[in-house]
Amino acid sequence: MADAVVEFLLLNLKQLLLYHVDLLSGVKDEVESLHRELSLMKAFLKDSREKRSEYEYVRELVSQITVVAYEAEDIIDTFVTNAAMQKARSTVRRAFHVFDHSSKLRNVAKEIESIKVKVKEIYDKKMFGIQSLHGGESSHRSPPQKRVPMVEEENVVGFDDEARKISSRLTNGSEELEIISIVGMGGLGKTTLAKKVYTDPSIEFHFYNRAWIYVSQQYSRKEVFLGILDSLSLITDEMYKMNDEKLAGELFSHLRSKRYLVVIDDVWTMEAWDDLQMAFPKTASGSRILLTTRNTEVALHANPEGLPHHLRFLTHEESWELLSKKVFRKGICPLELEDIGLQIAKKCYGLPLAIVVVSGLLLKKEKTRDWWKKIANDVSSYVARDPKQCMDVLALSYKHLPDHLKVCFIYFGVFPEDFEIPVWKLLRLWTSEGFVQKMGQECLEDTAEEYLEDLVDRNLVLVAKKRASGRIKTCRIHDMLRDLSVKMGSEEKFLEVFKESAQNHSLSPISKYHRRLCVHSHFLDFITSRPFGPNVRSFLCFASEEMELLREHTSFLHEAFRLVRVLDLKYINFPRFPTEIVQLVHLRYIALSGNFRVLPASISKLWNLETLIVGTKSRELDIQVDIWKMSQFKHLYTSGLSCLRGPPAKTRKDNADPFVRRNIQTISTVLPDCCKENILARTPGLRKLGIRGKLATLVATNGDSSLFDNLAKLDNLETLKLLNDTFPLPPSQCQIPGLPQSYKFPPNLKKLTLSDTFLDWSHISTLGMLPNLEVLKLKDYAFKGTQWEPLDGGFRLLRVLHIGRTNLEHWNASGHHFPRLQQVFLKHCSSLNEIPFGLVEVSSLQNMELFWPTPAAAASARIIQQEKQEGDIKDNVFKLVIYPPDI
Repeated sequence: MADAVVEFLLLNLKQLLLYHVDLLSGVKDEVESLHRELSLMKAFLKDSREKRSEYEYVRELVSQITVVAYEAEDIIDTFVTNAAMQKARSTVRRAFHVFDHSSKLRNVAKEIESIKVKVKEIYDKKMFGIQSLHGGESSHRSPPQKRVPMVEEENVVGFDDEARKISSRLTNGSEELEIISIVGMGGLGKTTLAKKVYTDPSIEFHFYNRAWIYVSQQYSRKEVFLGILDSLSLITDEMYKMNDEKLAGELFSHLRSKRYLVVIDDVWTMEAWDDLQMAFPKTASGSRILLTTRNTEVALHANPEGLPHHLRFLTHEESWELLSKKVFRKGICPLELEDIGLQIAKKCYGLPLAIVVVSGLLLKKEKTRDWWKKIANDVSSYVARDPKQCMDVLALSYKHLPDHLKVCFIYFGVFPEDFEIPVWKLLRLWTSEGFVQKMGQECLEDTAEEYLEDLVDRNLVLVAKKRASGRIKTCRIHDMLRDLSVKMGSEEKFLEVFKESAQNHSLSPISKYHRRLCVHSHFLDFITSRPFGPNVRSFLCFASEEMELLREHTSFLHEAFRLVRVLDLKYINFPRFPTEIVQLVHLRYIALSGNFRVLPASISKLWNLETLIVGTKSRELDIQVDIWKMSQFKHLYTSGLSCLRGPPAKTRKDNADPFVRRNIQTISTVLPDCCKENILARTPGLRKLGIRGKLATLVATNGDSSLFDNLAKLDNLETLKLLNDTFPLPPSQCQIPGLPQSYKFPPNLKKLTLSDTFLDWSHISTLGMLPNLEVLKLKDYAFKGTQWEPLDGGFRLLRVLHIGRTNLEHWNASGHHFPRLQQVFLKHCSSLNEIPFGLVEVSSLQNMELFWPTPAAAASARIIQQEKQEGDIKDNVFKLVIYPPDI
């Protein structure tokens, strides 16, 4: 952790010296000296990396470097905060203030000098085998070759017989509702087994109403019911406003006449089942509920008459099979490693999670006997005594992570148990926290995504959902791994998690060196205890339910956390926008919710701000923030119809535009009127743009030009959303007349979403001419008309096609029209008579999902499936899903 602390402090000092030197009046010399000395410390940390675990003296020295780096960071950040906010002080008071911090920095310099003496002695005498490497080796990693994100499907070993037993209990027996439980210790594979059963085609056919929901120790009944309704594709905007009782009624009403299967994963208490069972009708329709739990009492409480299914451990043979699959994929283990591999597998004591984690360690280095022997010895020492010590095995995996991944892994501890983490949010947090190092010309978010993929490849992070492009959309972390991240975070003074009532902590201050504070429950108790964290850099709240914050509590932020950089309170509804946060000048990331109508201009004073996420209950949002003054700003996410102002039209004498912001990557969502040249011409690095409002304004021509023309200059734009929101009029009365010509679209557009545009199908040929389009999502009523005749030569790179509600009846398509199509999703196309048989010719087509199709369309899709699997074009990869399956 010392490496990350020093790395970030050096970056922070560099930015201050380059861009905000005016705030360092009186301490500039001390800051420059500190930067030089810490650069030496950074080199020592790199050179000593392999020796820390062996020598206590080196560990102690590294610990001292961490402490002094934190101390220096606190002094400088406090100084900058005061300097920025108290410029109005008198000359005498300001001079006294500077002297105070200058003295503190000199004391830090003395501590560093003491450490330097010890470091120099180590180098001079080559103690502990540590030699200077920084002269001949770059201290920065070379950027890895960018690759297409691939997520390996989880290998399932030893569960075939178990799955057959569970499937039999689900499909046979009484017609009455039955609760079946899978019981076993953490990491044994309960969720894996349940998922294997849940995705079995025979189960999909038997239960055409299926839902999956995670519960965990701390849960919100409302969120559970919303999750089940969403899984059943029943969710509506109105439901988010309902309380849990009404949601339970909605769910009960829908399931009452249906045969259904609901998997409730990770139930911890009997009270949790009592809370949820009211939503499940006990009708004689053969319905089943499948629970997974670590507690046998929970299983017996849910069904006193039914025996729970106790999941067994893997046999030695199955353990070795799983280890081999993970390490060698489809290859064969070399004979010289087989005996050691069998030892490793045996010493995992049949615990799948331990095997998966150890396999990640084996992949860490070249497959040599020495490396495998080292792992075998570690597995023996940690696991052989008791399988419950898997936490130590996980800690071993953590210790072998590169430094840049260690800090990213520990960060998962800030999220609650079983929390499904949006990847876009995670990557923004990592970059704002300073965990991601710049590598060449690659943007930080791309590098952060590779960090995540690396953690997935090492079996430390689970993929929850994938995007249509194959990239990770949401991820999770296993409870045991999360426990490890919290444990390591606490030991490293990296994070502190408050789960119980904050009243227990009100008399004791927040730990000095815990830089991240996470509140997972009792948020109101926490803030009424008047917390004070003068050194906290990140404050995150993940409340189990959305809650209202009283007006008198809105000012606590700037009083309690003056040096905070990351502020995520998306689950808390503010009664007004907390303008006091403009005093938190170090803020890089803000996520807030409330009934906001205006984002005040004062936010522009936050010169470090990179990401601003604002959820509002108001339909309209006036963004008065002058993002053009904010040199570090990257991402703007807002709900509602948001109006973004452009900068003043000024240029310098050399005709250079001072308001061009190449850092800005995301603007979502804004009104069509905001797509003016004075805005989009100043965001040449924009990668994602969301536009919501009356789209006729966007495409309407004024002379020979339209607002849409300004999009053509966005060379880096990859994702575009066009949402035709015409309230109070229906979109059908405000449809857009047509699409601009293809050359007016962004040249490198990869993903396009259209909604409520009511375009005629004849206009879709324009989209077919977009040269780089890979994903096309035609949401409800994007197009209208009964006939779609694609033109040859279009959609050359299209891989994913979504079609929502439409009155389309006849669709002609073949390999000539979609040569690289991989996935087709059709939802509620209630008039479509047939899926084009010509799609059989598309050799790349792997997946087709139809939701509530016509019987004729479903029958034609099954013919395509049969032809793909058994016909002249042999393709066993193709998968067809039809909901409900009995159509």
